Amino acid sequence: MEFKSINPYDQRVINTYKQHSLQDVDIALNKASSAWAIWRKLSFSERAQRLEQLIAILERRKMELASLITAEMGKLIGEAEAEINKCMWGCKYYLENGEGMLQGEVNADEDSKWYVQYQPIGAVLAIMPWNFPFWQVIRFAVPTLLSGNVAILKHAPNVSGCSLALESIFLEAGFAEGVFQSLIIETDLVERVVQDDLVQAVSLTGSSKAGSSVASLAGVNIKKTVLELGGSDPFIILKDADIDKAADIGVISRMSNAGQSCIAAKRIIVVEEVADIFISKLKERLSRLMVNDPALPQTTLAPMARVDLAENLSRQLAESLDQGATLEMGGSSEGCHFEATLLTNVRLGMTAFNQETFGPLACVTVVSSESEAIRLANDTPYGLGASLWTRDSERAMELAKQIQSGGVFINSLMRSDPRMPFGGIKNSGYGRELSVEGIREFVNTQTVYIEN
Repeated sequence: MEFKSINPYDQRVINTYKQHSLQDVDIALNKASSAWAIWRKLSFSERAQRLEQLIAILERRKMELASLITAEMGKLIGEAEAEINKCMWGCKYYLENGEGMLQGEVNADEDSKWYVQYQPIGAVLAIMPWNFPFWQVIRFAVPTLLSGNVAILKHAPNVSGCSLALESIFLEAGFAEGVFQSLIIETDLVERVVQDDLVQAVSLTGSSKAGSSVASLAGVNIKKTVLELGGSDPFIILKDADIDKAADIGVISRMSNAGQSCIAAKRIIVVEEVADIFISKLKERLSRLMVNDPALPQTTLAPMARVDLAENLSRQLAESLDQGATLEMGGSSEGCHFEATLLTNVRLGMTAFNQETFGPLACVTVVSSESEAIRLANDTPYGLGASLWTRDSERAMELAKQIQSGGVFINSLMRSDPRMPFGGIKNSGYGRELSVEGIREFVNTQTVYIEN
């Protein structure tokens, strides 16, 4: 069996990759076991030396790696370069802060002393998506490895080239063989990996359906999971918002990566006092976007990553139109090429409101009041992120308490940031990546008590 890497722009087969067999998986697990026996005993500074080399390699090979991302999943070349830059930022953040995050608190009284220490647990399996093929992996792998674990990656099949490139980069940086490995496997072999005694946790970024399946498998085997799943993030615009800035950021949030992001502005909710002017400005900005070859720096909208994804978005669009939504612009697609599309009169109960839309489809819902905006923002099975627009920052902080999501960004683009915990609630998953919470997800928090 083979995986094909297909360029979304022209459907050219870039490469084919032979899938790893059950025997290959067992060999990889044995390598991971041998590597962990040594890696876990290294000091933080010894691990960090490899990370410094990794940063240098990412810098040196930035354009090569960005071009690989663009070829395999269609990301604009500028966005792909920015993804590698973000990987370096994440590495530098943990290089500078990781050691302190792994130092536990010490307490004492006259009779005793007790402290906490954070110990590695073994191997962590990462099941990662195609939409940010380097950043999703780096933000998992770096804190996981710095805390003394080893990592096994099962990447999305359509970015197998990125998966193997990541393994080669870790090896080039001096991480020993078996510390970070990529497995080119179908889901049927994932169970074998999770069952292995060395594997103590699974981190998955993907759909809610995939998260449910992996969590069930991990639960049977009593393995910890961190799930970062789908999102239908609200982008809430109140009557005192900076409309021009909201329109600018709204387009970026919805259309970056061809709209294929868990934290894109998928439900734009605007109060009626400013709805007409906001929709006009949003439409004008969207009209400037043109789908073309993502490898060209002048291209402003990338193709979608796969034909089946574009077909599913077309279905969601057609259903929403049948349900009464209004097509303001766009709507046409061919292959992976999907126009920047704007729907208005989107209401609760419509496909475009109730389902996660993964592509360049902006959906606007007009509400009569602030309270209705918050109510609709929460009327979703998802809870990953939200963006809230108002000039009253104190009021915004109060409203943020009412929004059911893992993150609320006020007058700003919702995004992941190495300095801040990232993750969701409800069907968007549980657990956190990044920041101190991320590096402590896959460790044994061990309490040590000493009586005098």
